[in-house]
Amino acid sequence: MNKFFKLEQHGTTVWKEVMAGLISFITIVYIAAVNSAIMADAGLPYESAIIGTILTCVASCFLVGLWSNAPLILAPGMGINVMLAYTLVQKTGLSWQEALAVVAVTGILFMIIAFTPLAASISNAIPHSLKEGLTVGIGILLTMIGLQKTGVIAANKDTLVSLGSLSDPAVLATMIGIIITVTLFIRNIPGNILISIIINTIIAFAFGLVDVSDVHWSVPSFGEYKHVFGSFSFSSIGSITFWFAAFSLAMVVIFENIGLVYSQTRLAEHPEKYKKGIQATSISVLLSGIFGSSPTVATVEATAGIAAGGRTGLTSIVTGFLFLLSLLIIPLIKVIPDSAISPVLVLIGALMLQSIRGINLDDLTESFPAFVIIVFIPLTYSIVDGLALGFITYPLIKLLTGRGKEVSAPLYIIAALFLVNYIVQAMH
Repeated sequence: MNKFFKLEQHGTTVWKEVMAGLISFITIVYIAAVNSAIMADAGLPYESAIIGTILTCVASCFLVGLWSNAPLILAPGMGINVMLAYTLVQKTGLSWQEALAVVAVTGILFMIIAFTPLAASISNAIPHSLKEGLTVGIGILLTMIGLQKTGVIAANKDTLVSLGSLSDPAVLATMIGIIITVTLFIRNIPGNILISIIINTIIAFAFGLVDVSDVHWSVPSFGEYKHVFGSFSFSSIGSITFWFAAFSLAMVVIFENIGLVYSQTRLAEHPEKYKKGIQATSISVLLSGIFGSSPTVATVEATAGIAAGGRTGLTSIVTGFLFLLSLLIIPLIKVIPDSAISPVLVLIGALMLQSIRGINLDDLTESFPAFVIIVFIPLTYSIVDGLALGFITYPLIKLLTGRGKEVSAPLYIIAALFLVNYIVQAMH
């Protein structure tokens, strides 16, 4: 093990790597419940969504650990899963099988970029303000979804949305849960998100929102899951809708992973592992579509393991193994109520809002297109539409203000593709 992972060369030990993997797992295991709930909203059977999420994490962590020997933790990305469930399926109208096909195609596109010099070229072509605006917009949408899941806010024809009543147990449990979740996070309690889910589930049980009468220990049943594994459908691959969805999802997945893998390999003091790290991540996106999950990202939570001393792929392997063991607690994951998951979505939305500091607010040609993305993602309930409108607005404003040379050629092409799609939709 020391020879394979080169532990001595990295100044680490088996014990340090195991502890780093354990800490990483504790900080990210909540994704098994949260991502599964979102994928269930896309139409997947809930237990199958849990199995698919867990197996995706297992395979992806093993892959990145063995391929890159970097302490990266790959798991379904928050925000990207929202895009799949609420934009590609509920908004665009793709079935969940077609959405998984989009994920698979996204993985292939990502792999083409990751294994060529295109990764750096594309990342450099997209203005920083648009990337940050996308993060903020997704954060606001994520918060809205979290609040809507338990009725804290609801659609209202007169006021767009209205607040739910505190007399509703689900609303009250969610409001209490938000305070608990944010407090634990601010106090930097180890495993704070996982702990908050456990506490909020207990509160929901006290409010009569959790039924544990059917909970029983059993070996995971793969009978239903076999209809999800590899079940992507390419029936609409000839449509503009399919390719527009794939193009948009690929943009988000690639931007996010390039930034995350770059920052985490530098944090681990081994930036030379970036190339293999991004390659492993691209392959894991393809695996996501096969296993029945939303695309993976190099999770932010991996920084906890790196901070604990994780320096090699052994950290990732340990986390993947612990995810494999979590298949044994699926009965417990299934009873976690929306009132325990919603506060996590709200917290993540608040954290994503911090990206607004990366937007140059003194230059309106930079900040206004970002503003368009931020506003239109939650108002249209569509990450794709918000992304498209922002990318069209940016070069247009630069051209009209005599600063067209500041826009890269790839961005003009991307904006043109988005514009052509809208024209074709209007003609139909």
